[in-house]
Order: sequence, then C-alpha cells, then structure tokens
Amino acid sequence: MPTPNTLWSAGTGLDSPMLEYTAAEDRLWDARLLRWDVLGSLGHIVGLRAARLVSGAEYARLRRGLRDALAEVDRGRLTLGPGHEDVHTALEDWLTRRAPGTGERLHAGRSRNDQVACDLRLFLKDRLLTIHGGALDLAGALLAFARRHGAVLWPGYTHQRRAMPSSVGLWAGAYAEGVLDTAETFGALWAQVDRSPLGSAAGYGVPLPLKRELVARALGFGGLDRNVATVQGGRGKLEAAALFWCSQLGHELARLSQDVILFSAEEYGYLVLPAELATGSSIMPHKKNPDLFELTRARAAALEADLIAVLQIKAKLSGGYHRDFQMLKEPLMRGLDRTGAMLGALATAVPRLGVDRARCAAALAGGALATDEVMRRVEAGRPFRDAYRDVAAALRRGETFDAPSASQIVARRRSTGGLGDLGLGLAGARLRRSRAWGQRQRRRFDVAMARLAGRRRLLPR
Repeated sequence: MPTPNTLWSAGTGLDSPMLEYTAAEDRLWDARLLRWDVLGSLGHIVGLRAARLVSGAEYARLRRGLRDALAEVDRGRLTLGPGHEDVHTALEDWLTRRAPGTGERLHAGRSRNDQVACDLRLFLKDRLLTIHGGALDLAGALLAFARRHGAVLWPGYTHQRRAMPSSVGLWAGAYAEGVLDTAETFGALWAQVDRSPLGSAAGYGVPLPLKRELVARALGFGGLDRNVATVQGGRGKLEAAALFWCSQLGHELARLSQDVILFSAEEYGYLVLPAELATGSSIMPHKKNPDLFELTRARAAALEADLIAVLQIKAKLSGGYHRDFQMLKEPLMRGLDRTGAMLGALATAVPRLGVDRARCAAALAGGALATDEVMRRVEAGRPFRDAYRDVAAALRRGETFDAPSASQIVARRRSTGGLGDLGLGLAGARLRRSRAWGQRQRRRFDVAMARLAGRRRLLPR
C-alpha cells in the first residue's frame, strides 16, 4: 500500500503503519465529504480573492479547477484513495496537478480543522434537510391513515391492559403530532448548523485580512461562529445535537413500530400486515413476521448508541482541537443514515397497513367501557366517587352494562383533542407550515451551492 500523501509533511520520511493507523478507517466516512470539500473550497477562494491573497487570474483558474473537480466527483472519477490521508489531500493533489503554481495557493488562510468543520456543516445541512422532509412525509402518511380509519374504535391501553375507548384516528394522529413536535424543533438545530466556521483555522484565526462574512454568504450560511475558538469547542457538540434530534424521532418510530408489532399479532388482530410488509419462516409456512418494524425498533436503539458514542468521544476533552474528533464522523453519519432509512421505511409501510374493524369493535366489550358507565352516572347526578365504587362493585359481581354505541362513545368525547375532535386539520396545517419552512431553507442552500458550482440547476443528491 502506498504511503499516504499529507498536507503537513516537510519532506521527511513518514512512518507508513502510523499513517495507516491514523487515517485508514476514517477514509470510508471522510470520502462522503469530498463533494462538500470542493464546494467549501469554492467559497473559500471567494474570500482569498477579496483579501487580495490571489489575483483575479489565479482566482479564475482556481474556480475553474474546482468546478472541474466537482464534476469529476459527480462522475466518480475523483475519489479518496489509499494514497491520500484525507479528502483535503485528495482534492489539493488533484488540483495542483492540473493547475501547478496556483493549486498550491488554495490552503492559504485555512486549516484542515476549519476546513473539515465547514465540510461537515454543509454535509449536515444537506442530510438534515432531507431527514426533516422524511419526517414530514411520515407525519403526512400518519395523518392520512388517521383520516381514512378515524371512525374505527378500539381499546386504548395503560399497563398493556385495556383502559378506555380509543380509535385508530386518535392513535395515528397522536404519532403524527409526535413526529411534528420533533420536526418543529429543527429550527433550533438548524440555527447551530447554519453558521460558517471558515476563517477560524485551527481555533485561533490567522494573521491575514480574511473576509469571513463574505465567505459565509457565498456558502449560503446564515451567519458565523464569530469567536474563532468556538468552532473547535463545538466539535462533538454539534454532532450530538444532530443525533439527539434524530433520536427524538427514533423514539416515536420505535414506539409506533412496537404498537404495529403488537396490534398485528394474532392475539390482537386490530392491524393487518399485507404480504409485502411481512417476511416468512424457513420452517413454519404460516408465519407473517413484522421484520420491518422490528428492525426499526432495533435501529432506533442503535441510533441512541451512536449518540452515546459521540458524547463519550467529546467528554472531558480540554479546549482546542484533538484528533479524537476524527472519530465523530462514523457515529454521526451512521446515525443519520439510520434515521433516514427508518423514516423512509415507515412512510412507505403505514399507508399499506390494514385495519380489521370487527376485531377492533369486539375488543371494546367489557372493562374498556367501565369508565363510560361511571361518567354516565355522574352526568345523571351521582357523585363521582360513589359512581366509581358502584361500578367497581358491580364488575366484581360479574354484572354487565348496556354498551353505548360507537356514535355515542364519540359524541361524549367532544372536548379538544378527544375522539370527537381529533384536530387532524390543525395538524395538517402544522405540517404544511413546517414543510414550507424546510423548502425555503433547502432552496437557499441549493441556490448557494449551484451558484458556486456554476450550474443553473440545483446539485444532484
């Protein structure tokens, strides 16, 4: 294996095993940043020109070379190989071979520390906007499911025992609003990600007249991490914030999946898994296994492990840069991948679920309607505590009560958010507002990237 090229070698002999140990496993994850390293460099040279650190001709040559590099990345011809320590080396090697005497100027005013921080933020902006859109797609699928089956009553549960009447609409609407709750907090995370780190270098700035605000605007950032030491101090913090947000989505997806697993089991039978959402057994021909939902439940747990890995890597480090930060890429990227996959799978699966109305109605018999009987007596004038004790005693004696009809059950629950007032339209309005916000941010980001790339169309993803 060739000795990796580095940006820091002074021409002395390098220990190949040491370099391989410090770079090898990172290359897989670092390679994902190559596109963003090119785009970040296109923004960086705007600042070099404004600071008169490169001439107009040199700027034009660098821009042309970087745009060519981006096209080669898109074609799969410019890649990170075993001869490169990182994406920064791969790009600078490629550029200097094609623009000797000019490519060597690219790194002025920049450290690999703020360079990779910029790459990661561009990468995060792209991936998080996609995940945000995926969360809204799932929320929309759940709201549509709630509207389609809103009149179907089934039991609600506490302690995994039948409690009071609920409905498919209440259940699906609750998960839709849970996903929306998390989607709507994305703005706070976005404000952290949407700040340019370029110009902070290794955490202490550089003695050059850099135009940091200009570079931030060129890259489509909303602002700066102003204090240069903040950038390295925030390494791990930003990754953890992103994964925590994803984990909050993961909690909803795991709980939703657990409900589907349970309610589609033969003992319940409320939900029906179609053949295309179930897997079989190699020995038991009757099996319809909910593997999709089980693996979602497991991926949500693994996502939390990714968050913990980031927190542990970051914990107790002193200020400034540490090579430990390199290890943040793997759990971050893996966690983002898991989140996107879970959202996509469930958004596809939810509309295909069936509902067995007869099984749902039959499950409401007995204790699930006991509270309705208590409240009927309260409305007739009986004190609540007395009505509660009377109904409890009657149940112990094995007595039964006349069950209200489905329409009566719903009609008695007209208070806000109950079975008779699900507010699905209000949730739909929330979804539309959140989607419009995300589309505005996506447009701003894509336009900035396309402008740097010299393209009319937005960048392919």
